[in-house]
Amino acid sequence: VQLQASGGGLAQPGGSLRLSCAASGSVSSIGAVDWYRRAPGKQRELVAAITSGGSTNYADSVKGRFTISRDNAKNAAYLQMNSLKPEDTAAYYCNVRIYDTSTGWEMYWGQGTLVTVSS
Repeated sequence: VQLQASGGGLAQPGGSLRLSCAASGSVSSIGAVDWYRRAPGKQRELVAAITSGGSTNYADSVKGRFTISRDNAKNAAYLQMNSLKPEDTAAYYCNVRIYDTSTGWEMYWGQGTLVTVSS
């Protein structure tokens, strides 16, 4: 199983970015997905979560600005980030429960994608 995170980059304050997290390989299905971030000098923070049934939860700091979603047919999840602020600058990681056809349910981490919000 491979888990590929992408979509980070440089955005201006007030701008938008869309992060993607896609599983490939011996994947039967994906379960719950979490997006975390770690800013320089700070602890890792859970930003958003989505269950296999589509229920979502957000950190207060991103509520109303970020939207987590999933596409089960593509074994992928997304984090749409709008109204970005400089304090959103961080490395973003997806954490995905994946049903591996060889080993059953396993937890995987994406490699991280860097988001920088600056004018």
